[in-house]
Amino acid sequence: MGGGGRQSPDKPPAIRRIPDFTRDVAAKYVGRGLSLLFEHFLTLLLVPLAGILLLALAHIVKAGHIQQLWSEARKTDLQLNLASFLICCLVLTCVLATWIFWRSRPVYLLDYHVHKPDESLKISSKSFLDRSSESGVFSEESLTFQSKLLKNSGLGQETYLPAGLHKQPNDMSMASAREEAEIVMFDSVRHVLRRCNLQPKQVDILIVNCSLFNPTPSLSAMIVNHFKMKSNIVSYNLSGMGCSAGVISLSLARELLQVYPNSTVLVVSTENITQNWYCGSQRSMLVPNCLFRVGAAAVLLSNKWTDSWRAKYELAHVVRTHMGASDQSYSCVFQCEDPDGRVGVSLSKQVMAIAGLALKANITTLAPLVLPWSEQAKFVLNLFARKVMRMRNIKAYVPNFKRAFEHFAIHTGGRAVVDEIEKQLSLTPYLTQPSRDTLHRYGNTSSSSIWYVLACIETKRGLRKGDRVWQIAFGSGFKCNSAVWRARRHIKTQHEAWTECDQEGKV
Repeated sequence: MGGGGRQSPDKPPAIRRIPDFTRDVAAKYVGRGLSLLFEHFLTLLLVPLAGILLLALAHIVKAGHIQQLWSEARKTDLQLNLASFLICCLVLTCVLATWIFWRSRPVYLLDYHVHKPDESLKISSKSFLDRSSESGVFSEESLTFQSKLLKNSGLGQETYLPAGLHKQPNDMSMASAREEAEIVMFDSVRHVLRRCNLQPKQVDILIVNCSLFNPTPSLSAMIVNHFKMKSNIVSYNLSGMGCSAGVISLSLARELLQVYPNSTVLVVSTENITQNWYCGSQRSMLVPNCLFRVGAAAVLLSNKWTDSWRAKYELAHVVRTHMGASDQSYSCVFQCEDPDGRVGVSLSKQVMAIAGLALKANITTLAPLVLPWSEQAKFVLNLFARKVMRMRNIKAYVPNFKRAFEHFAIHTGGRAVVDEIEKQLSLTPYLTQPSRDTLHRYGNTSSSSIWYVLACIETKRGLRKGDRVWQIAFGSGFKCNSAVWRARRHIKTQHEAWTECDQEGKV
């Protein structure tokens, strides 16, 4: 990592304090507003014109002028021009056809399943430290550091590690990693297909995302082979995109469903731990050992109008933000070798500051799409008063996102991640509790974590028809991605991963 004078990811350069929210997004927010104004200028122009025409027609009807107009038309021998009629019909047909072919197809979420590992794979903090000590690869200093980290991580005593890491010595072979991937993926896919009463050959598109484990044949090929899917299935395998890849997969699925009509998409999100267990002494690389745990989710999407009646949710928006142009953002989550040649993922101390900046950039694009006009008006008026009118005594206004969403599914990257988002968005502890429960019960399951949180909400609280859910995920690169769902019906699903847990996510 020495070329070009780039700083080491273990010790990235200091970053300035995160600026105030309003100063950070003011220019972009106003620009987004102007962009929306120009985009819908014709609509805004036609609405008052249509209103004026309707008022004029109502006045004519009220004044009883219809009969008079008809009589005058008969006096002038007004006749229907067949050519004009046919031209008008042709134009209307072309307009209707263009609208049908160019309109955005809806994306429905039929159902999903989150994997619950076998009870034999549970690991408590004490067992974790005992096994780490017995392995003989960690110094006393490293064990002490991991012990302190576990106490403050937000993880409970019943998270899961793969079978290979329960063995002594640890089995980190390719065969063991494949076994982990097969168990979590096959179980998730099998359950979601059964719930939706679909056969594997009915899946048209398959998207699998796993950041760190990418064997040949690919994970997507592994699923196709196991379930004997059809030969013309469209498959993708996304790698190296971090914990936010689950939303990236949704974005890809949405784009594909605009191209392929009457299609069903299966999205599988997971991360593999077996071969990515760090056995060195670098503190920045020991952090993932204490946070990441086994997990996976399988999601079925469709654009078929016949599936609209049974769908749980409809995808409203996907907003992706990539901060990779900045060297600090690019290197804050970095897979590399330590001085002893051991491979691991290094997490910079600046990762939370960078995550805050990425969240603000993501909100800049998302806010105009989801906030009610009243909130946007308050923000713009507040900005105008402070920046244009120079009213320094007025406090900056932070938009109230609780008016845009009823539920928040925050990526369980760690307790600090949930705390930061709660602070940035001024959320209540009640709204962030499902994410804390998920972190406590399952740890950081990477890209699948936002589905564990949603499953927690469905099981413990339920959703009403029309409720909006905001899934927020962070990932290496550095990325912040959002997906917005709207419930199409009342939802109270008992997910196996949560049915045995109490309100605090404990067994």
